[in-house]
Amino acid sequence: MRKGIDLRLLSEPTRIERRTDGSLLVTLTTAGHAEQVEADAVMFATGRRPATSASDSKPRASPSTSRVPSRWTSSPPAAYRASTRWATSPIASPLTPVAIREGAALATTLFGGRRVAVDHRDVPHAVFSQPPVGAVGLTEAAALAAHGSLEIYATTFRPLKNTLSGRNERTLVKLVVDAASQRVVGAHMVGPDAPEIIQGIAIAVKAGLSKEQFDATVAIHPTAAEEFVTLREKRTVHSTR
Repeated sequence: MRKGIDLRLLSEPTRIERRTDGSLLVTLTTAGHAEQVEADAVMFATGRRPATSASDSKPRASPSTSRVPSRWTSSPPAAYRASTRWATSPIASPLTPVAIREGAALATTLFGGRRVAVDHRDVPHAVFSQPPVGAVGLTEAAALAAHGSLEIYATTFRPLKNTLSGRNERTLVKLVVDAASQRVVGAHMVGPDAPEIIQGIAIAVKAGLSKEQFDATVAIHPTAAEEFVTLREKRTVHSTR
């Protein structure tokens, strides 16, 4: 909102009228409720769906495919597929590197003399928006369902470069920690350079490092990334027990 951008999630623009002064009057429908919003410009993100109806999306097992994960197979049984989430992957994000990893694993399994499986846990992902978003591991909701009791460490701050320049943009960082094992099971960031920073944090999450090991890491100051190793205040504790 500080930049004059009004995000309306899960809303459908049903009518856009240009007024005499050049502005736009947008009629939005959200959950059956209609409202009108004035705007200078409108960007409508429609999303996408997989066009897989022409192929057999159900994995099949056959003697010719018994050495490879069955979800890679399709019709005809001699064909294989490695792709993003839209066709085969169990993760939520349609990521090209996942498809590349699956293709390499399939090639190694078929022709490399050893069976290779792709680990879809803790795959980092990003949204290159303004501000950008980066994440790896579990969301708070998914972690709560998986582990039952969590410790959440989060902070919002104004990066030093914004303080010096007078800009008001703030950054969010968040760690999701399994209370029992103290393992960091999720890391999230919203702010400049979030995708670049999360790529490095993803190594730590993938390696199963603990909150104590994050805390023992010396920070680089002044950076936004240092917030991941200087979080000390336990903001919330969830438990389903």
